[in-house]
Amino acid sequence: MTTSEPFLAARLIKEIGRGKNGARSMSRDDAHDLYQAMLDGRVSDLELGGILLSMRIKGESIDEIAGFLDAAEGSFEPLTAPPGQYAPVCIPSYNGARKMANLTPLLAMLLAREGVPVLVHGVATDPGRVTSAEVFAALDITAARHRAEAEEAMAQGHVAFITIDALAPKLAYQLSLRRRLGVRNSTHTLVKIMQPFVGPALRLVSYTHPEYLEMLGEYFTTSALHERGDAFLMRGTEGETVANANKAQQIDWFHGGLRSTLVPKQTQVIELPLLPEEKDAATTAAWITAVLKGEVPVPASIAEQVAQCLLVSRTLQSRQRVSEPIE
Repeated sequence: MTTSEPFLAARLIKEIGRGKNGARSMSRDDAHDLYQAMLDGRVSDLELGGILLSMRIKGESIDEIAGFLDAAEGSFEPLTAPPGQYAPVCIPSYNGARKMANLTPLLAMLLAREGVPVLVHGVATDPGRVTSAEVFAALDITAARHRAEAEEAMAQGHVAFITIDALAPKLAYQLSLRRRLGVRNSTHTLVKIMQPFVGPALRLVSYTHPEYLEMLGEYFTTSALHERGDAFLMRGTEGETVANANKAQQIDWFHGGLRSTLVPKQTQVIELPLLPEEKDAATTAAWITAVLKGEVPVPASIAEQVAQCLLVSRTLQSRQRVSEPIE
């Protein structure tokens, strides 16, 4: 049931606003109700600022992130992936590149070329960074204006890119508060772990701070992940969920309450790959085009990431077919 009544958050702020050591965590239900009210604009600006800063200092518990995510995924209409031998792969892209070329679009296009439905969602621009949206634009891949266009792109075998503003505008507003407050908030984590499909999907998730490795690892092993698909978790390449072309990160696979290491952390670099000389969108797009044409080899770490995605995506889809009732 929806309501326009103001949400009085003082009782919850009293618990979460006691500082890193004194704060208490909310229950999953309270976290859901609070975040839903935030998304619906039923929390005053004063209380909203207190909530965001309190959570920034305290950090999210497993129940809190689960409750927030329940509300976040309920705030927009999910997508339906086209039928086929692969379950969809969801790639969040909210960081872009500062020092290295942003190769998230390459990962997405390599997967789509193999027949995988691929959805990339993220921000359109980020000052000082080269976003996936800008690289896709340089590759003549137009951002979907709404869910139906994203579904059509996947049905045609293309990468579907959609901005968070078009996919989930209420979440986009919460992300925009970073510019007003100067710090990130819980929504930056939620958009990286949400599953925007009706059926099971493979989520590629990255983290930037060590405490999130622990928190997300616990979340993915204790939540009902198997009902929504599987997840890969890795340290981000400048925050992006594409493998570092120079030195591969460890990739952990979460499936059915289990955690397996698919790709170990690379400790030695034998030979550096040939990468774009500049990180701007046009140069990156030209280099990606050369890779897709076979003129430049795919970096080994990204090729391995693609191979693991293909394997798990196919397994997910097979598992789904087995579980479907026979009519």
